[in-house]
Amino acid sequence: MKIKNHDNFVVLEDEQYDIADFASFLEYQIPNKYKGQNVIVNLLSYDSMTLQDLLLFLKTSNLHRKTKQSFVLVNDALNPDEIPMEMIVVPTVQEAEDIIEMEEIERDLGF
Repeated sequence: MKIKNHDNFVVLEDEQYDIADFASFLEYQIPNKYKGQNVIVNLLSYDSMTLQDLLLFLKTSNLHRKTKQSFVLVNDALNPDEIPMEMIVVPTVQEAEDIIEMEEIERDLGF
């Protein structure tokens, strides 16, 4: 797994190209190693990602967001209309960074 630390978030990226294994790995890693951090999961290398693949990250997304931290997935292969409302999926890492910045402002304002 590639890890890029930034001031207010971390970017995680799979190097094995096994989405089910990566989702399972993150389900354990996120609550233990990245608690208290905003997380971007870069899935751009999965250019044929399906809704089934995306749903592998739903549990991790919900649990991490309950801790008042951002969890943003990056992938441009999915139809935006298929993405569940409780998940944040954007097509670029820059947009993911923007989402985190907006959510940080909302949290600072008490929303």
